[in-house]
Amino acid sequence: MIAVVQRVKNSKVAVDDEVVGEIGPGLTVLLGVADTDEPPEIDFLADKIVNLRIFEDENGKMNRSLIDIGGRMLVVSQFTLLGDCSRGRRPSFIHAAAPEKGEDYYLRFVEKVRGMGVSVETGQFRAMMDVSLVNHGPVTMIVKSKNHRE
Repeated sequence: MIAVVQRVKNSKVAVDDEVVGEIGPGLTVLLGVADTDEPPEIDFLADKIVNLRIFEDENGKMNRSLIDIGGRMLVVSQFTLLGDCSRGRRPSFIHAAAPEKGEDYYLRFVEKVRGMGVSVETGQFRAMMDVSLVNHGPVTMIVKSKNHRE
């Protein structure tokens, strides 16, 4: 699994001009699931992201996690994170999970994060979505499960 994690002041996702998920301060997570991913990677990635110390403390240092600040999370499925652009000019998505597996792992990730006490909003799986956000910092991290780290 691969995630692009952005610290945000606010973010929202819309489908057909209708907002389906919206948060204030917290994290926007674009989540990609690979065909080789296994269930333990869901727990690993959820724990890693929720506990990432990327929010500032009273001294201006990144020492606080999403849990520490009581922030929210917007999770948007994004299979294009698995796009391979190493050859030619059109990305190959052969390493992305099939839609059924992708949706299952995406929903399991969301439930895992909710189970950790975080309020989570989502996009709509397999829909054309418009995501807008105010990236605070900017702070953007790429987080990979153990299976995808080089």
